[in-house]
Amino acid sequence: MSNLVIGWIGVGALFGLLAFRMSIGTALMAVSFVGITIMFNLQAALGIVSAMPFNLIGDWSLTAIPMFLFMGFIAANTGLTAGAFDLLRVMLARVPGGLASASVGACGLFAAASGSSIATTAAMSKIAVPEMLKAKYHPSLATGVVAASGTLGSLIPPSILMVLYGIFTEQSIGQLFIAGVIPGVLSALVYMAMITVRATITPSLAPPLVERIDRAQLFRLIWSVWPFPVLVLGVLGGIFGGFFTPTEAGAVGAFLAATVALLRRSLTRKALAEAIRQTTLATSSIFFLSIGAVMFTRFMGLSGVPRALTDAMLAVSDNQIVIILMIAALFIILGMVIDSIGLILLTLPILLPVLEAADINLIWFGIICIKLLEIGLVTPPVGLNLYVLHSALSGEVKLRDIISGTTWFIAMDIVTLFILIAFPAISLFLPSLMAQ
Repeated sequence: MSNLVIGWIGVGALFGLLAFRMSIGTALMAVSFVGITIMFNLQAALGIVSAMPFNLIGDWSLTAIPMFLFMGFIAANTGLTAGAFDLLRVMLARVPGGLASASVGACGLFAAASGSSIATTAAMSKIAVPEMLKAKYHPSLATGVVAASGTLGSLIPPSILMVLYGIFTEQSIGQLFIAGVIPGVLSALVYMAMITVRATITPSLAPPLVERIDRAQLFRLIWSVWPFPVLVLGVLGGIFGGFFTPTEAGAVGAFLAATVALLRRSLTRKALAEAIRQTTLATSSIFFLSIGAVMFTRFMGLSGVPRALTDAMLAVSDNQIVIILMIAALFIILGMVIDSIGLILLTLPILLPVLEAADINLIWFGIICIKLLEIGLVTPPVGLNLYVLHSALSGEVKLRDIISGTTWFIAMDIVTLFILIAFPAISLFLPSLMAQ
């Protein structure tokens, strides 16, 4: 049996194990270990198992992951993001569907402070959804907007998915962060435009809300969001200005978040302990997946599957747009059943040679990849944001209504995706300035 056949059997076995609900990290390791043993011998497989995990975890770049996670969990547990929704609600009060649009903006701001889609969705579900339901917004719109806008945490920097993508593709994490700014803002604006049009056509979806507030209250609301510019300018400004690397930016962001929370007297022992606990659990999960992905990468490289897949896809077409559309279809299908981190680590070892052979800019594709992963976060049956939101609301809104509400936002995501594919400059303009 040739190595190529063993490789394809391994890919099939991997998806078989996932269908039986085995964890992705365990499945990746098991298939890789058995496959390498069959292709070579047990000693070779044991050598890889003993060396690769240490080499991966010892990579300095990976320290950005726990630091950005820590920054996000501190922001969430100390209430640094609580004022964003209130301020935007007042500013957008006269716009049809203003509360929903305010939720989009608040999710985008929280994403810039946390880097996590799940954290963004969990936090905003307790802040924005009750306010919209109180204002008689349709439950599907009130929940769908938060579930979908929570995905902005993947695209708006800092992003954990971007860190993982940059490490595994050997691309500049700083350039990926900067590249996500305009697409992230574009995604939010497309959401807001759709909400405004729908609320104008069908006012019963989002009844008009009159907010009356004096200047003193407005000033207090504006002052309440000062942590956001501090965190964003501190992290992205430092990276863009070349004051520190993206890896160092994680530590700077965590320090700034802790300092701001301390100044606001919200950094209690309980909040700090909870942030440390959440960071430890999330980091362990991501690192475990990453070890499996590294082993799978070695297995795929030894089997020749990526080269065979590259030849097959290039035989269909060598046009970059066609190749990206084929990959996009694959991501959307797999995104229905595999979580975003697992999907990116599962597919990159196979697809990276295809992208390199087609001379596709990996920064540009990185943004497209993250956008595709965003769609997966709200696509049933696995869409994690759907279940995070449903759980956070303690079943107050039925899951089918949440899924129904995200349909319009998925459609807008696809529109944004085509825009990003058709106009690469949207993603590459800011990185080009950074490179100069």
